[in-house]
Amino acid sequence: MNDPTPDALPLPCRGLSLSPAGQPLLQRLHQAGLVQDIASPEEAGGTYLSREWGNSRSFVAVGACGAITRLIAPLLQGKSQDPAVVVVDPAGRFAIPLLGGHGAGAERLSQQVAALLGGQAVLTGASSGSGRLALDGFGTAWGWRRGSGDWDGLMQAAARGEQPLVQQTSGSPLWRELEATQPLSGVPDPAAPVLVISDQLGMGCRWHPPSLWLGVGCERGTSFTLLERAVLAALQEAGLAPEAVAGLCSADRKGDEPALLALAAERQWPLRLFSAAELAVVPVPTPSAAVAREMGTASVAEAAALLAAGPGGCLRQAKRIERCRSDERGAATVAVAAAAEQWAPQRGRLHLIGSGPGELALLTPDARAALAASTVWVGYGLYLDLLEPLRRPDQLRCDGQLTLERERCRQALELAAQGLTVALVSSGDSGIYGMAGLALELWLALPAEARPGFTVHPGISALQLAAARAGAPLMHDFCTISLSDRLTPWETIETRLRGAAAGDFVVALYNPRSRGRDWQLARACALLLEQRGGDTPVALARQLGRQDEHVSLHRLADLPVAEVDMLTLVLIGNSTTRIQDGRMVTPRGYPGADLA
Repeated sequence: MNDPTPDALPLPCRGLSLSPAGQPLLQRLHQAGLVQDIASPEEAGGTYLSREWGNSRSFVAVGACGAITRLIAPLLQGKSQDPAVVVVDPAGRFAIPLLGGHGAGAERLSQQVAALLGGQAVLTGASSGSGRLALDGFGTAWGWRRGSGDWDGLMQAAARGEQPLVQQTSGSPLWRELEATQPLSGVPDPAAPVLVISDQLGMGCRWHPPSLWLGVGCERGTSFTLLERAVLAALQEAGLAPEAVAGLCSADRKGDEPALLALAAERQWPLRLFSAAELAVVPVPTPSAAVAREMGTASVAEAAALLAAGPGGCLRQAKRIERCRSDERGAATVAVAAAAEQWAPQRGRLHLIGSGPGELALLTPDARAALAASTVWVGYGLYLDLLEPLRRPDQLRCDGQLTLERERCRQALELAAQGLTVALVSSGDSGIYGMAGLALELWLALPAEARPGFTVHPGISALQLAAARAGAPLMHDFCTISLSDRLTPWETIETRLRGAAAGDFVVALYNPRSRGRDWQLARACALLLEQRGGDTPVALARQLGRQDEHVSLHRLADLPVAEVDMLTLVLIGNSTTRIQDGRMVTPRGYPGADLA
């Protein structure tokens, strides 16, 4: 049940509470998208579990562990069949993976639940307790499907400290950089089961990365049963695993073929289509003159498979023809190519994380949950350092340089397109001078079928925290302006500064002053002074939310420009802003306004 047909539609996570007191917790999880269906308290104690057990991925149950254990005990079928069950206490303080910790994903689900509720995941598994990788479950986080093997034997050997032999012939190798893989760096124990990461069938415990492309050609009206048999036979003949299929591909003239569409839908395999001109230029081992006359290209199956596999791809199964039986129609040709990199955007997701100013207490529960769910964190090293206390040994950190934002976005998107859940981290709010815009532009440039899931998680911006520390300076209209002319011409920045001064806006200046840009802040102050008084209050907020945080109040006319750097936010009041008893406040209205 937890390993259905390859890429089958994900089963839902369901929530239940043994008392009305737990319903608000489940509603919070439902609003966050973690729980898709919630039982009423009346249903929870009755037939709900037995009715939904077989068609659910997981359950979040609010109540006592003993009571939940008694409810699920009659339903248990086996480790590889049962869904995950996470128990949460009615106060939301603890999330306990009661059933299916590794293979069914209960540990990861409990970490997400705890992050959203502000609680703690209580992990009792041998792997998580010792910081080791859960070998029977970790591949799912890397976009892989679990295949055959003695998984119980593998986990028992790992618990005894026996080092398995690891063989990998396909899929991302980045998982080996995880801190949790360090116990795997020793000498393999010959008695331990073998762990294999491959697109092939065979002995050992097998993870299958999505790297195989099935090129398909068929006669018009070919039966679904024939096409399905042709695909499975081609894979079997080549010793390849159906779980390793990334998708189907064919000529664009087959884009409305009912059997092809039905197979793609049933297996949830993406279908990529190519024009005859694209297919015709691909060298193939077995071109056909008859196909060239009919389709305008000498190959459909082989050429499509190689095109979909991309640079570095290779043909693993030459075209194989399957003909109809007495109760079928048509004929089908199938070829299989392997890509150099895995590809499964329908499994992947890119989270744009606004990490806030730096203090973990200011990180939103929504962002915490996304970080907990992510396999890889991508970001500038300083920002990742601030979040480091939240990172687990089974989560990979990818540091980037400060000015290489586009490269970080591209790296994060590529990993998500491989089927991983990726967190792309910005400080503050990722939608305010952060990575969300650039990442979205790159995402929109991809074909629809190549786009992973994309979610923006807001954070607390430096502007908000600076205002909170200074008092209440944003009670009237305000604007933000970046003084960095790396991406915006200085002439445009000056136009915006003059407009803000003319409009009497409270102004927040980002990127105010660096070693290479040491004159722009003074110029900005001069422009604002043309239309507002020298007594205008200014707050300098440096290292907000961090250990060296410092906020000071000044006058615009004698602002200590030399004290400002790129870690400082400059907040300039409007004509009504004042400083009183060490606090900066902007009235909600101008003199004479009716605030009743």
